[in-house]
Amino acid sequence: MAVYFTSDTHFGDPRILRLDRRPFPDLDAHDAALIANWNAVVSPEDEVWHLGDFALGPPEERVRAILSGLNGVKRLIIGNNDGPATRQAPDWAFVGHYAEIGLDERRLVLCHYAFRTWNGIGRGALNLHGHSHGQLKPIPKQYDVGVDAQGFVPVTLAGILASRRHRIKLER
Repeated sequence: MAVYFTSDTHFGDPRILRLDRRPFPDLDAHDAALIANWNAVVSPEDEVWHLGDFALGPPEERVRAILSGLNGVKRLIIGNNDGPATRQAPDWAFVGHYAEIGLDERRLVLCHYAFRTWNGIGRGALNLHGHSHGQLKPIPKQYDVGVDAQGFVPVTLAGILASRRHRIKLER
């Protein structure tokens, strides 16, 4: 079983194509691509932490259909655009505003929002977040797991850490 992280899918949200200039011709293509990308990497027994803004706009039946069609055991950290249809969908194994978990001998602090400081920062804890759509300048120990920052696909912790090391090498 692998553990993945993602955020800011904004399923059914017509604003997202314009605001973030996502490379899809329309909302149906956007949603279909994100679903296909998710299911291409996540198997049914994997775990996925979605760090908020899952869906905005579609009716409750559509939110439930999207969620049930996604592989994995799904856990939601609530974002500012997650309404009752998202929060109350039955396929979430967890719904909350914040979580601290251990993974691969690392402490992770999960929230929709990026923090300036967080529990355990001085002991190596990492902050994984969404909300910023890849627009924040990275700081040490903090990672944007949103689809805009991660190639429109859920990512593992190893993938997140490797992407930062790769980016640092490119900037030098």
